Amino acid sequence: MAAEVSNTQIIFNNYIRKYAKEADMILKTSTMKLKVPEDCSDAVLVKNLYLSCDPYMRNRMNKIGAANDYVTSFTPAEPIIGIGVAKVVDSSNHNFKKDELIWGMTGWEEYSLIKSTQSLFKIEHTDVPLSYYTGILGMPGLAAYVGFYEISCPRKGETVFISAACGAVGQLVGQFAKLLGCYVVGSAGTKYKVDLLRSKFGFDDAFNYKDESNLNAALKRYFPEGIDIYLDNVGGEMLDAAILNMKLNGRISLCGMISQYNQQHREGVRNMFNVVAKQIRMQGFVVFLYYSLYPKFLDFMLPLIRQGKIEYVEDIADGLESAPAALIGIFSGRNVGKQVVRVAHE
Repeated sequence: MAAEVSNTQIIFNNYIRKYAKEADMILKTSTMKLKVPEDCSDAVLVKNLYLSCDPYMRNRMNKIGAANDYVTSFTPAEPIIGIGVAKVVDSSNHNFKKDELIWGMTGWEEYSLIKSTQSLFKIEHTDVPLSYYTGILGMPGLAAYVGFYEISCPRKGETVFISAACGAVGQLVGQFAKLLGCYVVGSAGTKYKVDLLRSKFGFDDAFNYKDESNLNAALKRYFPEGIDIYLDNVGGEMLDAAILNMKLNGRISLCGMISQYNQQHREGVRNMFNVVAKQIRMQGFVVFLYYSLYPKFLDFMLPLIRQGKIEYVEDIADGLESAPAALIGIFSGRNVGKQVVRVAHE
């Protein structure tokens, strides 16, 4: 007879149109059996250890048409879904065994029954913190790798600008660029984050975008000869200003647009003629479509971590009950580094 346990969950309340609030997520406790049901032939039941707070999750709070976005909506009255690290409790899939560690899509709850295992990755390297698989060794790390190396095609000596540079993706792209011998500048929203970019992550320079009345002038100050590569995590006015300051044949990698996620009417971009005149290549990407590169990425990233060549900052909130505030906080820049929620201790 399978044991029955209480299962605390973060439930999505209902679709929203403007700013997300903590009240859009409800703490609830139910019960569940620690056994995969007999009618689930390709499933795992896991105990969640860490959950990832990511900007794209705001889009899933909208009512999304199938052809209008790259993610599906959360289901009202069901648990929030996101990237997490978990331990297998029971399995009906021969590829995942009891007590193995995995990362991938899971529920915002203590225990989750994951019926589709196609996007789950087995964790085989545990000499690094398990929380890293929500960030530097997970989806954000792969996004940084794809956005910089696969999309931007960088070369030594080029100039690189990164917005939201202290976030999970930005802090890594800046360090990749420095390892390649590029000149790197990042923008962030507080003096502390700007100082962190210079002192910990090794950026050549950084600025607080909130202190700048004219973003175009700010970028001209830091890039008098123009920008070769822009890794965009912000969109809106910052993207518009970057387009004005790109060099001939510059590349813009569109990773995210956090300034737009809470907007009912998203901003357009006015300086697109520069994309034609300067022959700029601007490409968006969805990291989930690059999961086939994960083994290659892991071979690249693990040695850098073990050799101390990459710095990484996490902002860890303790307890499932802290998850709504942690997620909402990333849209105002309250977090410093990768925002993670620790559900249970390892």
